[in-house]
Amino acid sequence: MNLRLTILWLWRLIDPLFYLCSRLHYVNDDPKSRSVFRVRITKYKGKNFILSDGTTIDRNDFLLKIHLHNVRLLSEYVKVKNDTNRGRLIYKLVLRSMPALADYLKSHPDEGKVKGIIGITTVNKGAKSLGFECFSPSNRWYCSFKKLGQMPISLLSSSSFTNFRKNSLTYLFLSKEKLYDKYGREPSRK
Repeated sequence: MNLRLTILWLWRLIDPLFYLCSRLHYVNDDPKSRSVFRVRITKYKGKNFILSDGTTIDRNDFLLKIHLHNVRLLSEYVKVKNDTNRGRLIYKLVLRSMPALADYLKSHPDEGKVKGIIGITTVNKGAKSLGFECFSPSNRWYCSFKKLGQMPISLLSSSSFTNFRKNSLTYLFLSKEKLYDKYGREPSRK
């Protein structure tokens, strides 16, 4: 536990530098009610997908890429011993942040270009109930690279390395219209 707390302390020191270099933006700039998301607009480079609402995600489409603010999440549940309770806590924090994500996209200057939301994770339990659709990336090298990058987060957050090894990398997609519909916002008429 002490090693985890030390690593987390170091991560908190490095995180502001990462934030400056990553082109990420906080969804809500108020530090007291800040969401767990940090985001940026990106061009999608994977294979094409059709979502359940008919939205097509094609190569070079603009998407809002979501990143969980992992150091914040880890800080909030570092003392929670049970992986199930940790998962519930993350789910609740993400659920509370979804309306702010809809507001952020609605007011973004490039909102009209954006087709939806994308996230990449090795932990996708609960994602479907949040409205996301899960797809597996097809590029084996990309999967290995991204999973390697997520290993430190998993090792700090899980009580077992086995959980990390058995989880596969997953794309999470959510169309803009479904985001607005599910979290109380009207789709844009641009």
